Amino acid sequence: MATFRDLLANAKSQIVEIDTATAEARIEAGNVFVLDVREPDEYDEGALENAVHIPRGHLEAQIEARALDRDQTIVVYCAGGVRSAFAARTLQELGYSDVLSMAGGFGKWKDEGREWRQPVTLTADQRNRYKRHLLLPEVGIEGQAKLLGAKVLMLGAGGLGSPAALYLAAAGIGTLGIVDMDDVDASNLQRQILHNMDRIGQRKVDSARQTIEKLNPDVTVKTYDVRLTAENIIEIMSEYDIVVDGADNFPSRYLLNDASVKLGIPVVHGSIFRFEGMVSVFHPLRGPTYRDMVPEPPPAEFAPSCAEAGVLGVLPGIIGSIQALETIKVILDLGDPLIGRILSVDTTEMSFRVFKLRPDPTNQVTWENRDRIEVRDLDGLCAPWLSH
Repeated sequence: MATFRDLLANAKSQIVEIDTATAEARIEAGNVFVLDVREPDEYDEGALENAVHIPRGHLEAQIEARALDRDQTIVVYCAGGVRSAFAARTLQELGYSDVLSMAGGFGKWKDEGREWRQPVTLTADQRNRYKRHLLLPEVGIEGQAKLLGAKVLMLGAGGLGSPAALYLAAAGIGTLGIVDMDDVDASNLQRQILHNMDRIGQRKVDSARQTIEKLNPDVTVKTYDVRLTAENIIEIMSEYDIVVDGADNFPSRYLLNDASVKLGIPVVHGSIFRFEGMVSVFHPLRGPTYRDMVPEPPPAEFAPSCAEAGVLGVLPGIIGSIQALETIKVILDLGDPLIGRILSVDTTEMSFRVFKLRPDPTNQVTWENRDRIEVRDLDGLCAPWLSH
């Protein structure tokens, strides 16, 4: 029967080992996938710069989603060079062609005074709470740390803001700002799931804060019991990384657009009407914005509010959840957000259609013209103000 020493000797006879100096040179040369196979508590104490952490016990299950190019050089290390040898052999068996195990491991690397970093860490409670996120290679600890450090402003705590705020809070967004100046009414409860019967008559921002704080203590909730105006929007928005737009009127949407373009802050837009909804991401630095999509508001008779036309209660849940998803994608630089695209949803036939949105060449409210944009309260045709 083979012993541990036999297994280790067999693995080392079939892999390539390099010393720390050679590993450092290969890494500095670039195009190297650096893999740390130690346990989480070891990794938390320090790691090589840009190392991808996959504990040895999870290697087979996770590596193919993290290292897509099987011909790329992989430098794998552990604490002392034992686990990395077994890991290197496993990687060879999985079809990776250029795998190097670093002899001496992180212990020797650190003792020799080579550069390393202190990884972002989570508490034990956070590791448990966000466990399903941490299992996703595209998120992991680094991504979850980004979410915990993110600041998202919610424009409205109503139909769209309710599901968006709940899912963003559950995801661990570190700071949620909520702007609303309305009271909770019984007619809201058909769709505004942040609130309940006990909160009727309460200010919506206070009700929203109570719900979110009970859901996730990691989230700091800032409330703004005000109407967004030209006098306060720049000051409020400047504190945030991204805005979730749940506004239900055109002047607020244009005001938000002009401020977001001036500040360079992306807006995740959502709107609903009866059985239909739409979502788009307006990123001033990367694509079209709201004024490119709607150069001027339609006549009032063609755009009645939900209070006038009605809305299926579950619809804002769908659209608001998609807004939360797009917000997370922008924060994590994940996948392909709806920048330059409009997602249209028709729940009567359960269809999802995507349309391209291109910049309007006549639109002057752009990032390039940001210094000329004058953020003013808008009415009528909501025409922009630009200095000359």
